[in-house]
Amino acid sequence: VQLQASGGGLVQPGGSLRLSCAASGRIYFMGWYRQAPGNQRGLVASVTSGGTTDYADSLEDRFTISRDNRKNALYLQMNSLKPEDTAVYYCKGRSRQGDVYWGQGTQVTVSS
Repeated sequence: VQLQASGGGLVQPGGSLRLSCAASGRIYFMGWYRQAPGNQRGLVASVTSGGTTDYADSLEDRFTISRDNRKNALYLQMNSLKPEDTAVYYCKGRSRQGDVYWGQGTQVTVSS
């Protein structure tokens, strides 16, 4: 399975972005992770094919994850963006058998 993330860019503080991830096949678990310079990659949000979601602490009030199983697509709506949200955002997929897939990452920069 291949994952293709898109939608990153430069946005001012307080702005919004919507990230998309296109998968080449159906995947049970899909999630967004991010990595800022000097930091480890960490979970932003995830969703299973059944719709169960999980968010990193403090992000759920600004970020919303969703997926379209018919299109094998994953989305992340990010609102009220802050400079500390600046990072490379990665799409991750995992099958029920435990196979893990990563997309190439998309840069999000929040700056005035």
